[in-house]
Amino acid sequence: MKEKYYITTAIVYTSQKPHIGNVYEIVLTDCLARYKRQRGYDVYFLTGTDEHGQKIQNHAEKAGISPQQYVDGIAGGIKDMWKMFGISNDGFVRTTDDYHVKTVQKIFKKLYDQGDIYKGAYEGMYCTPCESFWTSAQLKDGCCPDCGGPVSPAKEEAYFLRLSKYQDRLIEYIETHDDFITPAARKNEMLNNFLRPGLQDLCVSRSTFNWGIPVTFDDKHVIYVWVDALSNYITAIGYDTESPTEQYKKLWPADLHVIGKDIVRFHTIYWPIILMALGEPLPKKVVGHPWLLVGEDKMSKSKGNALYGDKLIEQFGLDRVRYYLLSELPLLNDGSITYENVITRCNTDLANIYGNLVSRTASMISKYFDGVIPAPNTATDKDEALYAAAAECKNTFVQKMEELKVSEAVSAVIAFLKSCNKYIDDTAPWVLAKNPDDKGKLATVLANLVEGIRQAHVLMYPYIPDTSDKVAAIYGFEGEGREFDSTGSFKYTATGNAVKAEGVLFARIDEKEFFEKLAAERAAEEAKKQPAKEEKKEEIPQICIDDFAKVQLIACKVLECEPVPKSDKLLRLIVDDGAGKRQVVSGIAKFYKPEELIGKTLALVANLAPVKLRGVESCGMILASGEETVRVIELSDEVAPGTRIR
Repeated sequence: MKEKYYITTAIVYTSQKPHIGNVYEIVLTDCLARYKRQRGYDVYFLTGTDEHGQKIQNHAEKAGISPQQYVDGIAGGIKDMWKMFGISNDGFVRTTDDYHVKTVQKIFKKLYDQGDIYKGAYEGMYCTPCESFWTSAQLKDGCCPDCGGPVSPAKEEAYFLRLSKYQDRLIEYIETHDDFITPAARKNEMLNNFLRPGLQDLCVSRSTFNWGIPVTFDDKHVIYVWVDALSNYITAIGYDTESPTEQYKKLWPADLHVIGKDIVRFHTIYWPIILMALGEPLPKKVVGHPWLLVGEDKMSKSKGNALYGDKLIEQFGLDRVRYYLLSELPLLNDGSITYENVITRCNTDLANIYGNLVSRTASMISKYFDGVIPAPNTATDKDEALYAAAAECKNTFVQKMEELKVSEAVSAVIAFLKSCNKYIDDTAPWVLAKNPDDKGKLATVLANLVEGIRQAHVLMYPYIPDTSDKVAAIYGFEGEGREFDSTGSFKYTATGNAVKAEGVLFARIDEKEFFEKLAAERAAEEAKKQPAKEEKKEEIPQICIDDFAKVQLIACKVLECEPVPKSDKLLRLIVDDGAGKRQVVSGIAKFYKPEELIGKTLALVANLAPVKLRGVESCGMILASGEETVRVIELSDEVAPGTRIR
């Protein structure tokens, strides 16, 4: 019976399309999952999407659709992206899935019933993008310590998880399980920066927005991300507070959680404490991988420097992109992606070293042995060095993969491929072919080269599976010849196979041509944008003076102003319109505090039909200008309420 191996990624937040930095994690996990399958494990690889929260509700409101419609679209795009990258996941969980929702509600109720969750109130500085509360002491230069964005004061009733109750138990666990958090620097950070100074109880519900899993016994609250999203690792495999499934019993605990270094705290403090409270075992290992930078900057949609996987595949091809990601990032330090680096790495490793070896060897077999792979015959004095290089390659590869150092593992394969190319130069098959007495040596050289390629294609499979399949098709590798255990020694399983003529495995990328094409594409995109703006201006319909006269514009004075409940965009204003008081709802909450508007004289469209916005009736519209920064149209204080604006 195969030993199980349960491996997961962090689930992707469905606020926007993932960039290549987000894609790195799923490709890394796919590489590890494929490797473990090669080693004979019964692998279950889980990924998915995190689909609740205030940010998603805000995006949906802006798009004019429901949150469910919004996340359906993003989740569908993420699934398509993973398919494009050849991801071999076995499960895909969405936090809006019915089974997940029901199980999370049971988890929350269980923790509440046993006293690990309690009701209280939270007051602090809130960051909307991170959906996190912070104390003033935790802020960095007055901003969110995680994303660097603005925060605002907030207070709300909430439920809390008793982190403090499990603090000492978790410290002891981490100190006695060296492999639980890797690399060690992340472990030391969790112990020294968070656990030993003391944990504060964690807010695990929200009441200021409603796009989340409802608390079954208190419908004013939705369950916050810490319980909702983190629980996916067990809900997706059949956990239940009363009767977990056989699949859950088989797979849990997870063998490896693969996550970004920025969310190590959530996975090595909050998540273990939730599991301890549930009486469930902890995952065996959590690895916090580094970031993929653009040049020297962190990749971010808000910075406008994000690169997207689908575009990179269009530009370079799938296996070049996979190879670059997996060969570039070390385990400890951040890696970098630039077009120049991708071109250089792929031209060197894939075209010059790997692709050249595959094509040269196939060409020589076609030329000297009528396209049939020969059996080894007479030994050469260079053979033993190649055999030793193959054994060393496998040993290093296995060691580095088990240490999760995938970039160092593939470097060992590239080093072996270099040895194969050197073997060609040292043995000079074209010279051996001239002497009939050296036919046996020539056969051995080409048989050894095919074996070197065969072993390399097996080891490279987790990184560039499509290319490995192409190489197997060229040389007829199958069965034992594609198994991991056949690497490290020379088996000659392809002897007698006919070599199939194929095109170039990896064509070299001409850097000059690439950037000329890129510049032309960007210029074309800019050209498309400009006419669209001009066209839009020309399409503005004209109206006559009689039409304009139908709009009743008057001055109004703001008497009261407050936020609309459960909305971060809307303000409710009570204004004096000269004839009395009226209520108006305006989408300017992101640009004005309520107290800033009280006493101002503003322009009001007074004869709009009443509408309800988030359940609050609005009788009119406050005029404002701008798109990214919105400002209301202010009038002089000398203008009396009710005065017509003409």
